[in-house]
Formats: sequence, C-alpha cells, structure tokens
Amino acid sequence: MSFGKNDGSFLGEPDLSSEAYLLAQTISSNIQKIAQNSAEIQKLLSYFGKPQDNIELRHQLQQKQQLVNHLAKETERNIKEFGLIKAPREQRHKKIMKDRLLADFSIALTSFQRIQREVAEKEKEFVARVRAGSRLSTSDTQRDEDLVTIENQNQFQDQFEDGITIDDLELIKERESAIKQLESDILDINEIFKDLGMMIHEQGDLVDSIEANVETAEVHVQQANQQLSTAADYQRKSRKKMCILAIILVILAVIVGIIIWVAVRK
Repeated sequence: MSFGKNDGSFLGEPDLSSEAYLLAQTISSNIQKIAQNSAEIQKLLSYFGKPQDNIELRHQLQQKQQLVNHLAKETERNIKEFGLIKAPREQRHKKIMKDRLLADFSIALTSFQRIQREVAEKEKEFVARVRAGSRLSTSDTQRDEDLVTIENQNQFQDQFEDGITIDDLELIKERESAIKQLESDILDINEIFKDLGMMIHEQGDLVDSIEANVETAEVHVQQANQQLSTAADYQRKSRKKMCILAIILVILAVIVGIIIWVAVRK
C-alpha cells in the first residue's frame, strides 16, 4: 500500500499549485487515518467473545467505525474537488497524483469494508447466542412489549427460568441498533465505491484519450518521416538525372564544337 507520508514525500513536487498540493496532502492524510483506524478496529474485533469484551470496548469500536465513515465521505469530496482544480500547465502531474490517491483510497476502503462486514457478522452471532440462551422471541414488537412489561412489573422477572433479564433485553436492543447502523454505514461505503468507480472510469477515458492522441501523433510523425524519405529519394533521383543531363549536354556541346571547328578548318 503506497499511502503518501505526512511529510508529503510524493506530494512535494513543485509542479503543483499550492491549492492542489494542500488538498492532496489532506487527502493523503485522511487515507492514512482510514487505514490506521481500520487496523485498530480489527484489533478491537479480535477481543470479541474474550474476557476483554465489554460494552466499553464495543462503544469504542463503534466510535472508530463512525470516524472512518466520516473520513471516507470527506475524502471522496476532497478527491472530487481536487479533480476540479484548473491547472492546465500541471494537468499531467495532477492526473498522475489523482490516479495514485484514487488507488490508495480504494485499497483503504476495501480493507475497511471487509472489517465492517466482519464486525456485523460478529454482532449478529452475539445477538443470536443471547436470544438462544434466553429463548427470546425474534419479534422486535414482542421484545419491546416484554421490556415494558418487565420494567413495570419486576415481579414477573422470576418467570424467565432461562435467565432473561432486563440487561439481556437492553443489550440485545443496543446490539441490534449497532447492527442497523453498521448496515447503513456499509451501504454508504458502497455508494462511495460507485462514485470511485465512475471517477476511475473517467480517468481511464482521459488516459485513453491521451494515448489515442499520442498514437495519432506517432502515426503522423511516421507518415511525415515517410514523406520526407520519399522526398529525399525524389531529390536524389532528380539530382542524378540533372547530373546525367548536364553530362549529356556537355558531350553534345563538345561534339558540336568539334564539328564547327572541323567545318571552319575546311
């Protein structure tokens, strides 16, 4: 993964205007943050189902996911803005940099989305285990009604012989809310991927256009070279003919001169 460094190692080219340079730095920094937070989310995820697993850990994981989601949306906007900067003299350099930023952003998002789906699966497995352990109905309506009943009538808590508690219900409700948020975030990232695909496609069209122009120029150069070569051949042949004609004229002149000299002598 070739993320740009904070010192702007691949961004410090003098060919870019200050506006483009600063925006490219921001994009590169955001991509780094997405990658770093994704790695931290992956680490927190590894604690699921272990002694370290608790509500605080899951809240921390959720906060990091929201942060990355925000960074992804901001980075997408910045890349679009970067592409709109008018820079005729630095267009080629700007296009190369945009290609690199798009590639790095796509790699970071792919990794984050994979982790998102893994978190969602873990959350669903957790809810399923709690439900199975408490024989809780999968109906959201029924669950909410049970929660109200239990909260208002604590004396009925003893009827749940398999360990259903208000904490169980609250925990499940909280985790299902987190799952819905995760699914919404995954859809947001999917939309960003679609926009990225369009941007990459547009970049590809631009590259194809540039390559086509280069190929056309090469063809024209080749044709010009052929024409020059042909013209040179014609010129060489013309010079040869002129030399032969000059020799013939000289010979004729000599012969005529001899004839005239002989006639005069007679």
